Parts: sequence; structure tokens; C-alpha cells
Amino acid sequence: MERVPVLDEPLKKLLGAATAKVMDEHLGLRTVGDLLHHYPRRYEERGQLTALSELPLDEDVTVVAQVADARVHTFNGGRGQRLEITITDGSGRLQLVFFGRGIHKPHKELLPGSRAMFAGKVSVFNRRLQLAHPTYAKLGADNGEDEVDSWAGALIPIYPACKGLESWKIAKAVDAVLPSAQDAADPLPPALREGRGLTGLPDALRKIHRPATKADVAAARERLKWDEAFVLQVALARRRHADTQLPAVPRRPAADGLLTAFDAKLPFTLTEGQQKVSAEIFHDLSTEHPMHRLLQGEVGSGKTLVALRAMLAVVDAGGQAAMLAPTEVLAQQHHRSVVEMMGELAEGGMLGGSEHATKVVLLTGSMGAAARRQALLDLVTGEAGIVIGTHALIEDKVQFHDLGLVVVDEQHRFGVEQRDALRGRAKQPPHLLVMTATPIPRTVAMTVFGDLETSVLDQLPAGRSPIASHVVPAADKPHFLARAWERVREEVENGHQAYVVCPRIGDDEDDTAKGAQKKSPEDEAEKRPPLAVVEIAEQLRTGPLAGLKVEILHGRMAPDGPGGKDDVMRRFAAGDIDVLVATTVIEVGVNVPNATAIVIMDADRFGVSQLHQLRGRVGRGSAPGLCLLVTEMSEASPARQRLTAVASTLDGFELSRIDLEQRREGDVLGQAQSGVRSSLRVLSVLEDEEVIAAAREEAAAVVASDPDLTRLPELRTALDALLDKEREEYLEKG
Repeated sequence: MERVPVLDEPLKKLLGAATAKVMDEHLGLRTVGDLLHHYPRRYEERGQLTALSELPLDEDVTVVAQVADARVHTFNGGRGQRLEITITDGSGRLQLVFFGRGIHKPHKELLPGSRAMFAGKVSVFNRRLQLAHPTYAKLGADNGEDEVDSWAGALIPIYPACKGLESWKIAKAVDAVLPSAQDAADPLPPALREGRGLTGLPDALRKIHRPATKADVAAARERLKWDEAFVLQVALARRRHADTQLPAVPRRPAADGLLTAFDAKLPFTLTEGQQKVSAEIFHDLSTEHPMHRLLQGEVGSGKTLVALRAMLAVVDAGGQAAMLAPTEVLAQQHHRSVVEMMGELAEGGMLGGSEHATKVVLLTGSMGAAARRQALLDLVTGEAGIVIGTHALIEDKVQFHDLGLVVVDEQHRFGVEQRDALRGRAKQPPHLLVMTATPIPRTVAMTVFGDLETSVLDQLPAGRSPIASHVVPAADKPHFLARAWERVREEVENGHQAYVVCPRIGDDEDDTAKGAQKKSPEDEAEKRPPLAVVEIAEQLRTGPLAGLKVEILHGRMAPDGPGGKDDVMRRFAAGDIDVLVATTVIEVGVNVPNATAIVIMDADRFGVSQLHQLRGRVGRGSAPGLCLLVTEMSEASPARQRLTAVASTLDGFELSRIDLEQRREGDVLGQAQSGVRSSLRVLSVLEDEEVIAAAREEAAAVVASDPDLTRLPELRTALDALLDKEREEYLEKG
């Protein structure tokens, strides 16, 4: 069925070319339907005035207030005129300024005692907040009767606005298209709507834009939240359903094969969590449809061990397993730790190898030609049961004998296209296990990774030590920084090692590490480039850490050879280096139990989850860990508050909530990967957990009974609107 034509009408037909152009360019609104879904941010009540005392600087605001006084001042020897008007709302006062010829109209209209809505950008002049040349709409008897009612009716909608298009102009445009709301096709199945007591879509659109009471707003929001949650969950449920239709080879481990031999040589018992998650994975692997599972685990919860046991089960069943890592350093690290954990079981075809052994090969872009040829040969013949590598694994030249399982480490570093390409390397779809050490709140997992089943490892294995975290305010208290370097020396004197992390490499001008955040307002304010590995390492060698073995590691170093990345990492792991000064290449997976301290320079330039990842590099052995977050930000800055939050908890899920609140969620379908405007307007993935969970259940039931939605053409229409081509591809590949 075609989408409802009325809602597809271009706005320029109804509103005029100039208004439609601003709406398109600044707000991304092109059709009647787009404008109907541009909901008010909040509502002003008649007689209730906006708090002028809480105006945000440099933001466009709309305020309802009363004129307290108005004065004309002259300057330039009487040649220039300035109109200053003070408005008040009981909570505070705000100054409006108009210059030149622009003073005449407001001077006549904005008399003391009159009330109006004012819109403009908040700026500061002489340490006072002001709006310069605000636009305004009077609320009073001299407007037409209807306009007074619409401006100062029971609830005045305040819309997200932009320069050149104030809230009340958007409200007028909405009035022009609101009659079309009655033609809106309702995507919610009637049974769901009635069962949950939700109002119809045309009614919800009228109520959200022109509510008579607060109850109208609540009913409309509740209904519109369901639209967003349900349509998104149907998209994900259809994805899951399609996956269950794909064939896959069941992979059941042999009764006493490689996995049994591996478990027998483990020097410890698995945690309860590891056993439970392993059982979920083995169950999925034994079915005739591809597993699609997300394994979430706190830093150090033993995800790699769980993934390795899954890979061994697949090798036992005659298949091959591939593990994809985001960086060469990490691929080499994984290869080393897997070979160490397996011992003689990783020596398939070699003297001294166990009878159950297989070959574990490494494949990265920078390998020598001979080693690479041998690795490719081992894969195509099936000699190698396990391969670990970077995206070099998904090049066309790589052929597998029988790829049964793909493990992707650190989902947020890996594009969906790459995962898709690797899945395409198999004769039929392999099972897929995605691992992430970035804890994701449950509802976000249900939306962002809604097409994956989720397993969570939330226990730390025995023997992991606590990590103490502290903020080091280098600008306010320089002696704290001096003490930080003393603490690093003490750790080294006690036989341990340390990391120092910087946001930049420093061997040319434009090389901010990819992980560090884009310039924040605080950065702009201080104009200092982020601290760099090369410079800090030199300062430490000649200054506070003189006499210690200090070396550097960053992504632009050659991977192999003396002084290469792998060489440095190997020597650090062996204890030959005291302090490693690095970029975020050490963020994930690097495991050196003897490293007990990490100092993060310019910590304010990293995201919350990134800091949590970096901190997870220490406290991996029996000695307690220490994490020092060095910053020059002032105590009142948001960046400093973010660091305090990181220092105050080791709970990754709590931190991921803070991170999400700070980033305002973005587009939960993955803005970076789909490049499309946010699909969520009223739904909050943090606050609306119940709606999302209920919508997921309802969506699964609908899709199970009618996968193609043939009986629900309106839902199909809404789905097509949500899943434009890019989104459809994003979900296809997810």
C-alpha cells in the first residue's frame, strides 16, 4: 500500500517557499507528516512565566514575560539610539536591546505592563544577560481575538526553533497542516491500541500540538512513545525472524574432544556467570539457525575465555572459528593470550601437540608475505581451526575451509559492513558472537542491538583487585600532579609497571588520537592542543621519572621489527619496560597483570566509557590498581563533573547511563552508522524502559503471526518511513 499522500505533501505547497526552505535546511522538515511529527518541547501555561533566572547562555530561547520599563538612550553625540527594555517574570529580570531604526516599533508596542512572548539568543553584555533584537508576539487585547486565544490559550506550545523561525511561527505553520492529521494512517494494530488503552494517532497528533489540558499532553505523549518504540521493535523483530529462517550448521562439541581437554587444564573454575553464559551460547550453536548473540562483560569479567570455549566447541564439531579485533595490537594480544591459555592444544600438526590440538593462526595486514601465505593455506585446508585477525580477515583473498563461528571484539569499533563482509566469507551463514566491554543499559541493548540476543557477564573472576580512582586537578593544585608521578615511581619500586595515556601522538600537527572527543567548549576556551605521547614521554624521562625505563606506543608505529608495536608490547608484558606512554591503542584487551597504575593526561578529552575502558587496564593481577585522571578543567566545568563521576564508581552500567545522559542519546539506531536524522522524538531509551520492553514483546508476537505484515498495511507504511534505504541496510547488516 502506498504511504498516505496527504502527509507526503511538500510543505512549500502549503506554507510558502521561504518558510518551507528554512524548515527544510534548519529543521529537516520537508512534508506535512514531518511537521506533524515536530512536537513541542514544552508548554507555557497561561499566566505562568518562564524562569528568566535559569536562561542558558548562547541558546535560542522563548520566554513569556511582562515589560517592567523601557528607556531610549542616545550615543555617538546623539547620532545613535538604543532602546533598552527590562522584562520580568517574577523569578528574574532580563534586558532586551534594540538599535537604530529597529527601536521604533517595539518602543510603541512594548509599553510597561504589557505582556508578550519573546524569542532570541541569550548573550552577555556588561555581565548581564540580554536578548538583542528579539522577535516578539504580544499577548493582549490588541491582537485579533483568535490569536490571543492561540498565544495565550490554556497551554502555549514551545517548539524546537531555529534562527529565522521562532516557536510561534512554527505554531502557525502547524495550525495550517493540523487538519491533515485526521488522514494519518495509524501504525498500531487495533488490538494493541485497545488492549493498552491508547488514543488513536490523529487524536494524539491534535492533542500534542493543541492540548487543552496537561492530561491531553500526557495521553498524546504516551501514545506517540508507543509509535516510536513499537515501529522500531517491529523492524528489529523482523530482522530476528529473518535470521531464524536462515540455515546454519549446528555445531555441537564432541563428548571428550578439544573443549573437554581445554577445560581439564584450566587452573581455576569458571564463575557462575561464565557457566550460565556459556550454556546460552552452546544452546544457540547447536541449532540449525545462525546464533546472533551480544556478549556484554565488564572489563576483566572473562569474556575472552567464554568466547574461546565457544570457538573450541565449533572446532570440535569440525568447523573453524574467526575472531575479529579492531586493531593489530589487540589482534596480536588476543593471539598471544589464546595460545598461552591453550598450551599444547594450540600446536595442531606439530611435535608435542596434543591429540586433540588444532592450529591457531594470526592474520594481520602487516604480516610478511611468507607468514601470510602459510596462514591463508592453513585456513583454506582447514588445518587452522582458529584464526585471529584484524579486518584483513575479510579481504577477498581469504578463503575458509568451513567457517562456523565469527567472534567480533568491541562492536563499537567495527562497522556493520565489515561484520557483514566476514559473514559472507562462509558457505552458509556462520554463527555470530559480538563481544563488548562497554556496558550498555538494558533498554539501549534492546534498541541498538535489538536484533541480537544479549548475555551479560557481571561477575569479576576471583583474583581481580579493586581499582582506586582519583581526579588530579593539575591547574588548581600543581603539587597533586607532582605527587601523581611520585606514586608512579613507588609502584615501579615495588616491582610493578604503569601506563601514561595521552590524547595525541605528537609527531605532526594534526594527529589527535581518533578516540579522543572532538573539541569541547572547554577545549575551545583554553586553546591548548591536547597533550602528546612523544612530548610527555620526553618530559617524564628527563624529569619526574628520570632513571626509569620509559617507552612509547601509538598506532602509527610500525607493527613488526625492533621498536615496533608488537616488540614494545611484548617487552612491556615481560616486565622490561617500567612505564608505557601510549595513546588509546591500549584501550581494549591489553592484559598485563603486573601493570598497577594508569595516569590519563587531559582526561577531560575522553568519553566516559573510554575512561572506564582505559582504567580496566590495571588491577588485573593480585595487586590493587590505581587510576589517576589528570585535568586542567575548573571544578565547576561539566568536563570535571564527568571525571568525578568516573572516579566515584567502578560500575560500568552506571557510567554508561551517565555517558548516555550527557550525550543526549543521539540516534539509537546508530547515528554514526546510518547517517540519518534521529528517529526518536518523545521516547527516551533511559526513562521509558517499560514501554520499550512491552513494545518488544508486542512486536515479537505481531511478527510471529504475520512476518510480512500483510494484515497491517498501516504498520508497513510506518516501517517504510522509518527504514529509508540507509536504515534498512544498517539493520540488514546488523
